[in-house]
Amino acid sequence: MTGGLKDGEKEEEFLHSPFIRKQGNIYKPNNKDMDNDSLNEKTMDDVHTKEIDLVNRDPKRINDDVVKVDFEDVIAEPAGTYSFDGVWKASFTTFTVTKYWCYRLLTALVGIPLALIWGIFFAILSFLHIWAVVPCVKSYLIEIHCVSRVYSICVHTFCDPLFEAMGKCLSSIRISTVKEV
Repeated sequence: MTGGLKDGEKEEEFLHSPFIRKQGNIYKPNNKDMDNDSLNEKTMDDVHTKEIDLVNRDPKRINDDVVKVDFEDVIAEPAGTYSFDGVWKASFTTFTVTKYWCYRLLTALVGIPLALIWGIFFAILSFLHIWAVVPCVKSYLIEIHCVSRVYSICVHTFCDPLFEAMGKCLSSIRISTVKEV
């Protein structure tokens, strides 16, 4: 068992070359056919490990119609009823800073527990959709297809001849209206 060929021996021919795994995933060996899959696998990894944009925190604009309240939207002085400029500036600063810090404190206290709850909720929702709803709907569609075939056969077998006979019987009826004076 030295691995070399002796004189006069013919090399054994294989229909398929034996599989030799070099590097990579056992399910996706390192070869050119799998390059596209590795790109998709990398994209899947990026979904879970992507960096968070700390500047644009609503990139899909889901909160455009939600409360965007500024000082001018809540407190406004009509012409002729102005307070002192210092009071106006202090009110603006107090409103803005209070809104800002209250929001930050509430998100610090309640944001993480709510994120946990919403994560669990959407995980359960995804699980139910993937493992219960879609299979039930697919099963229903498969079963209803069989039922519809049987129903169609019954209709064509029993109802079609009946309605065709009734149509032939009633096809000779003529209705005419006569206006009497």
